[in-house]
Amino acid sequence: MTVKAFVFIDALGWRQVERYGFLTDILPYRRSIEMQFGYSCTAIPTILTGERPSVHGHLAFYDYAPEKSPFRKMRLIAPFLRPKSFWRRGRVRSQLSKLVKRLYGFTGYFQLYGVPLERLPELDYCEKTDVFAKGGLAPVKNLADVWSEQGFRYHISNWRLPEADNFRIAAEAFRNGSIDRAFVYSSAFDALQHDNVGRDDVLRAKVSAYAETIRGLHRALVDGGRDFELTVFSDHGMTPLRGTVDAPSALDSTGLKWGKDYASAIDSTMARFWWLKKGVAEKVRAAFEHFPGHWLAEGEMRHHGIWRDDHKFGDAIFLADPGVQFCPSDMGVKPLNGMHGFAPDDVDSQACFLSSVPIPDGLARVCDYFGAMTAR
Repeated sequence: MTVKAFVFIDALGWRQVERYGFLTDILPYRRSIEMQFGYSCTAIPTILTGERPSVHGHLAFYDYAPEKSPFRKMRLIAPFLRPKSFWRRGRVRSQLSKLVKRLYGFTGYFQLYGVPLERLPELDYCEKTDVFAKGGLAPVKNLADVWSEQGFRYHISNWRLPEADNFRIAAEAFRNGSIDRAFVYSSAFDALQHDNVGRDDVLRAKVSAYAETIRGLHRALVDGGRDFELTVFSDHGMTPLRGTVDAPSALDSTGLKWGKDYASAIDSTMARFWWLKKGVAEKVRAAFEHFPGHWLAEGEMRHHGIWRDDHKFGDAIFLADPGVQFCPSDMGVKPLNGMHGFAPDDVDSQACFLSSVPIPDGLARVCDYFGAMTAR
């Protein structure tokens, strides 16, 4: 049996791979990949299932869904969480997020970010369960489900551990022959790029460190004495900050009220809306008229795999132009030096797929990874 190692490096864009000549000797088969529209919370479920958001249901962390909100009981206390400025502090948010996660028994990644607490009882959160674990994306089967059904001895990284530990655990398992498949996950480069996009000295050093670490994994595969395949891939790149737009002020100027006239979820690069009254859409669209970006048409949403007949992701979505961030947003009050989540054809957003063996024909999008990982 050929053993296979799949290394997922979050935000390792095609541009970095090409610029730094990343592992061209041991991974000679290389391809630029179209990112999945959305963020890492969109791409990871797509990677783990081979399905797109319209099927697996994960586009962004929060959706307007009062009837499904796990936070409904917070209606009783949200009005008393004052002053608002205190509850918007980063450290307070971090500790409150940990508390909420424990209280609700969430096993997946959870963060409140900058979501106004008074709106939380009207919102649903998509990642209540660990998406990497068996059954974590039910009813859709994920990688753990399928590898189990296929009878492989496998290892999937614990995303809570430091990346060095995850690489070490996988390398040891391949060296001693205890696994047939591994999915090694590293998220550190994403955070580094958010802060340091465009800083060649910082990024080059980290990419070089990844190269040495993956060479170590490669040596472990060789030492294991079995035929093997090694693949490295990513979900997206990173686009430098080119400007910001203030959506809350634009919405305030309309006189419309959140929760009565409309609901919204404003992420770093897109603003999603649910219309609660007639005539509201026209006013919001007018308020956004001069913002750099565009409203997604239904055909565009279908193309990106984010259209749902139940409008779970919103009745309308405004996508900012590459490099433009909504600030403030439900993600925070300050822009980041780099961001992803723009149009998939943005040159800085391209992902990568690098392999020790020829890449299958037709593997062109992030959703195609799953077929490669589950092929016998």
